[in-house]
Parts: sequence; structure tokens; C-alpha cells
Amino acid sequence: MSVLTRDEAQLRAQFLDVHRYTVELDLTTGDETFDSRTAIRFTTRSDGDTFVELKPAELRSATLDGQPLDPESLSEDRLPLKNLTAGEHELRVHAVMRYSRTGEGMHRFTDPSDGETYVYTQMFMDDVQRVFAAFDQPDLKSVFDVSVKAPEGWTVLTNGVTEHRGDGVWHAAPTPLISTYLVAVAAGPWHSVRTEHRGLPFGIHCRRSLAPHLDTDADEILDITRACFDRYHEKFEEPYPFDSYDQAFVPEFNAGAMENPGLVTFRDDFVYRSAVTDTERQTRAMVIAHEMAHMWFGDLVTLKWWDDIWLNESFAEYMGYQTTAEATRFTDPWTEFAVTRKAWGYDADQRPTTHPVAPENVDDTASALLNFDGISYAKGASALRQLAAWLGEKDFLAGINTHFKRHKFGNATLADFIDSLASATDRDVHAWADSWLRTTGVDTLTPKISSADGACTLTAERAGSRPHRLSVGLYDHDVADEGRLVLRERLDLDVPQTAPQPIGKRPALVLLNDGDITYAKVRFDTTSFDTLRTGLSGLPDPLTRAVVWNALRDAVRDGELPPSAYLETARAHLPRETDLAVAQGVLAFAAGQLTEQYLAPQDRPAALTTLTSLCRDLLRRTEDGDHPGLRLIAVRHLIGVAAHPETIAAWLADGTVPGGPELDPELRWRILARLAVLGATDEAAIDAELARDPSATGQEGAARCRAALPDPEAKRAAWEAMYDRDDLSNYLFTATAQGFWQPEQEELVRAYVPRFYTDAVALAARRGPAIAVAAGRWCFPAHAVDTETLRLGEDCLRDTELTPALRRTLADRLDDLSRALRVRGGETTE
Repeated sequence: MSVLTRDEAQLRAQFLDVHRYTVELDLTTGDETFDSRTAIRFTTRSDGDTFVELKPAELRSATLDGQPLDPESLSEDRLPLKNLTAGEHELRVHAVMRYSRTGEGMHRFTDPSDGETYVYTQMFMDDVQRVFAAFDQPDLKSVFDVSVKAPEGWTVLTNGVTEHRGDGVWHAAPTPLISTYLVAVAAGPWHSVRTEHRGLPFGIHCRRSLAPHLDTDADEILDITRACFDRYHEKFEEPYPFDSYDQAFVPEFNAGAMENPGLVTFRDDFVYRSAVTDTERQTRAMVIAHEMAHMWFGDLVTLKWWDDIWLNESFAEYMGYQTTAEATRFTDPWTEFAVTRKAWGYDADQRPTTHPVAPENVDDTASALLNFDGISYAKGASALRQLAAWLGEKDFLAGINTHFKRHKFGNATLADFIDSLASATDRDVHAWADSWLRTTGVDTLTPKISSADGACTLTAERAGSRPHRLSVGLYDHDVADEGRLVLRERLDLDVPQTAPQPIGKRPALVLLNDGDITYAKVRFDTTSFDTLRTGLSGLPDPLTRAVVWNALRDAVRDGELPPSAYLETARAHLPRETDLAVAQGVLAFAAGQLTEQYLAPQDRPAALTTLTSLCRDLLRRTEDGDHPGLRLIAVRHLIGVAAHPETIAAWLADGTVPGGPELDPELRWRILARLAVLGATDEAAIDAELARDPSATGQEGAARCRAALPDPEAKRAAWEAMYDRDDLSNYLFTATAQGFWQPEQEELVRAYVPRFYTDAVALAARRGPAIAVAAGRWCFPAHAVDTETLRLGEDCLRDTELTPALRRTLADRLDDLSRALRVRGGETTE
């Protein structure tokens, strides 16, 4: 299989223009394949040769200007087009294409709840070639005229308004100029809720078995959609550029969502079957806002080459959080960003695989795929947030609107974006971009406080190279309440400073980056750290507490704070936490990375006991029913850290947690999975639960539970399902992998650790990037924190046959393992 290089794309873009695709798909030809016919009208600027891409099961015919091409000339997914003369041409291709089970190309899913089948496309990067023939690069935009023949009873959704013309044929309105990777089709017996807003048809769609759950949340989803749509029209001068706005919640989707113009696809986990916290609803709102931002930045104006994919995602990430805060009832999403997304960015930026936010060495599509990480999303969004603070929102939005005006329905580069911003300000945006977007790593800021004659000054010492605009919080003890801290003043500071900042009498706490406007790790002076040991939960603002918890997390990862000290701090302060995102983030780190990797095995039981006590405290505090989100978080984590089965087994038998909540399917499967790990359930109980919940989520839960059983035969069967057969869908593969490795079963699975490195390599080569990433993320033996596991992994990385997707994911996991070894050994890791 070939990959498209940047040089090839540049040459092809110089050689030809594409005017129109006419695509006809027939989804009625069977369960394994579909029929794909494509006519492409294009113009060449000179005489020469080129190629078109497609990945067919069978290439039935191809003609160029009416003359047949040899199907046997198709090689490595490229059909050569030779001896072209300057002028207009038409290429026609008829092919049979395979449905996917991995979320790439045309994914096909049969719902186990009711037997109904659904298909949808995910064309990102180079997967349009799995659906129809194309000149597949983002800067060859074209009009797309799409028709789909579907089985009776199905509805077809596309980028534009569709019309049913009889005999199962649906025709979509031709698109404006868009890139190949943004074409979208979703077909099946959808349950739909439709409305209109500002003269445009809006719709939300899901599979029929989820209809009651979508209907329950339809008003919320559509209200958020309308509010974000209106807010973007206040921010952006260019009107929404497409003829409709549909949002389809589709099964087994690999990403969170995809910004197809006029037809955004979301993972249907966002249609909630079970109880969720308000933070999870906020996340859904943010993703809606994120994808809508792409309609302008990504779809109206599209990257020229994949080196600028960060700009798409960083902009949408920043706008998603900011617009959620401005336009919806979720007014504090930046706290969740600080706790969850920013930690993702910090972790990625400290690995050997780090890269600039705006990388310059994206030579081909395989390389580009590796940059969908915490740097492109979280660090990039943090950089844009810092830029907006530095420029001021008015100038920032003026530059954005200039960018849209200059490049609408076209393509643009980072240089174009910076030029647009520079046109709206006197500040040196180009220098800012060099400092923030072309460099790697995380700066560290440490307060240095000097005192003279009873007055103090502050210097923020910087380990790093970037300029920072940030706020500094000065906090004092509340004289009326010993446990509370009160904000004396919040100072604006530019780092590096021209002089020390006067701060008056010494505060109890000096917090750099209070408000989380910049992207940097922060440290504490001794007095401030001592204050936090007793006063963290007394800080008045959730975002302030999030910044502190992030700093403590970073200190653990950098070997500067013992994991046990973090647990002690969580035990002391988390029972009084009120913010859902903070509670969830702290517990997730404590129960996950810290307990499972950073603590030695002999210290893990005590840590689980501490976390169990913490969760019980949260349960006691929420017995009055006033904090259902906190209670749900506590229940979930108590299940996850249970070292003994009796309590949670009783919950499962009773169908409820004493004092609530009642057990919905998600909690029942969560308990059963933990009981499986502890050896307190069996295949019969798993089968019975699956009969109770035969949904797709139930199938995944059963796969996870079976793989978690502490039984040699169960482990063998799970391993064979993942590595010896290729019939697991992406979601069932992931569920099986999530159940397989368990710290409690170290001896049982020890022999599988070396097998992972050989079997994952072969699997990635067979099944492609999506499964390769899933294997690297979920199949990696993260619990095996020892030098032998690290040695085996480093040997594997030397394999020249390793696919790029697996190589990158494996390199990241091995760096995490190496960091865990250093933390266990008491070494600093910066």
C-alpha cells in the first residue's frame, strides 16, 4: 500500500484542477461489498502523467475520455493516467468496494438489539479511496454530486439535502467546493428528529434501538446546536456555508466526531443509555461546538497539506470550549479542559515523539496520521487561548474573519493564517508563532519570592523559551474560617519579566497561571506548598483547584512528589470537592496511572484501600441526593478500586447502590467486569447479563468481562480473538483488550507480555492504522512495569517492518513505562 507524499501532492496540484465528481454508490449488493461508480471531470494545465487513488475489492472497469484503461495497471492503490494532454478530461471508474469493520472507509454495523444494519463513511486522510476513486489530497477541492441506492426502509444522509427519487435511490444536492476527505454518507433505518433554524433544515439521527434515549435528550442537543450556531454567526462574518446541518450519532466510530460539512458524525456513545454526570453532558456540548467550528475552519477554509491539520483541530478545540462557555448552560468548561485535555497535552509534549504544534516535517499521509495527539488538540488550543489573551479577543476575531474572507472555499497554510492575524494587530504575530508553534516541550514556571522591610516581590523563573501572559493568584487564609483561602488579588504578569513584581505582604499561597491562560507546568514555593497541604479544598474557584491538582500531578510524574503524597492529598481534600471535572480527573489519575504504574506492586493494596475510603466518604456526603454527579463518580470509582467482591456483588444482586443510584446497564457491566477481575463471577453470569442487555454495548461488556476472567482458557480465547482472527470490529477488539491485562493477574498473563510485541506487529500490518492504534493503546501490557518489558519493547521498535501507526503508539507507551520505572526508583524525570 502506497502513501501520498507532500511532493507528489504539490506536483499533482500544479498539474491539474478537479471540477466535479459524480459518485453513485449501490448499497444493495450484499453484506460484504458495495458497488461504486465515479465520474471525475478535471483539467490538466500541461501534457503529462498522473494517477488517481482507489482501494477496491475489484476494479471492474475504468475509462479515460472514453478509452478503456487496463484494470491490471492498478498498483498499490494507484491507477495511472498516462499521456494526458493539456485540457479537459473525464475519468470513469466502476469498482466493487469492501465494507469496513474498523471504522475506516464505509463502515458496516448490524445492531444486535434488533438486527438492523447501518453504514456510514469515515473518509479522513486517505480513506475516501475505500469508497470511490479520487484525486485524494485536501487542496484539490471539487463539487461532489452523490447518489446512493439503499435498501427499502433506509434513509440516506449526505453533506447536503437529499431527495428520495424512488427505487431506493437517493440524490444529494451538489456540494460547494470541498475536499475529498470531507465527503460523507450515512445510510440505514435511522431514527431522526428534524427541525429548522434560521431557514436551514437541522436534524439529529441515531439507530432505532437508541431512539428513546435520543428523544430524551433531543431538546438539549438541538438547543445547544442552535445556541452555538447563533454564537458563531456573532463571531464570524462569513455565514454558514452549507445548505443543511445534520448530526448523526453512528456506531463503532473511532474518533469523538468528524466535521463533515453539513453531516457531522459522532460516536453514538453520546446518546446516553445510562446515567451520566453533568460534566459528560458538557463534553457532548463542547464536541457539538467543536465540530460546528470546523464548518468554517476546516471545511470553508481547508488546510493545503496535512502539516497544518493541527490548525484545524486547535482552532476547533479552542472555539469548542470558548463557545460552550459563552452560549450554553455549561459556563465553566475550561475547568474540564485544564484537568483532562491539558494533561493529555503535557504528557504528549514530554515524550520523545513530541513535535511542534505546527510541524514542518510531515512528508506523507502516514506521517500526518501520527500527529492526532494531545499536542495538536490540547497544546494547540492552549496556544490559541494564549494568543487570544495576548492580542485581545477583538483583534483575534478580526484576524480570523480576514482569514475566512481571503480563503473561503479554498485552501490555506499556517503562513496564510499568521498573515491574516497580523493584518489585525500591530503586535509581532510572526515572532509569537515562531516561539509557540515551531518549538517543542513544556516550559516550567517557578515562583521566587523575595522579602525586604516586610514587603515581598515575585519573580516567575522560567525553564523554557516561550513568552507567557498569565495571571498570578495571591491567596490569604480566611480569618473567619481556617480551612478557607481567599483571593487577595490576581495580577497580570508577562514572563519573562522586566523587573520583580511587588506583591505586598507575603501571601499564604502564590499560584502562577491562576486561571490557566498559558501552557506551562507550575511549581510552588515552600510556603505555598505547605498551605496547599491543608487548604487546597478551601480554594474558592474550581479552575484554580484544577491548576493546583495539575501541578501536583506533574510533580508526581516528574519524580518531585511521591505518589503516596498525592494520594494523601486526595484523601484529605477530594471528599470536599464540589466540581465534577476536578473530582473525576483526580480520581482517574490516582486510580489509574498512579496506582497501576507509579506505585510498586506491594504498595498497591494500601492505595486501593485509601481510594476506597475516599469514595465511601463521597458516598456519605452525597446521601441527601443533592449531588448526583459526584455520587455517580464515587460509585464508578469505588467499583473500579474494589479489592474484595462482597460489597459490589451485593449491589449487583440488589440492582441498586444503597441510597442510590439504581444500577443501569453501564453500572451493571462495570461491576461485572470488576467481579471478573477478582474471580468472583463466571461465564454463566456473563451470559445471563448479556441476555438481559443484548445491545452493542452489552456485547462489548461481555467481551471485556470474558477477557478479564482469571482463567487460562479465558485468556487464551481472548488472545486468539484479538490476534488470530480478524473478525472483531474495532469496538469489540478494544473491549477485549481492555479486559485482558489486569494488575491482579500478573502471574497469569506473564507469558503473554513477550507475545504482544510479535503478535501486535503482524496484526497492525494486516488490519491497518485504526486497529494498530487500538492495539498500541489498549493491548500494551502497561501493568508490567519492569526493565524486561521495556527491553522487549525497545527491541520491537528496531523492527523496520513496524507500521508507522503502531511504531508511534508503541514508542509513547514505552516512554510512559520508562517514566513509571523512574518514578518507582525515586528519580526525577524532567
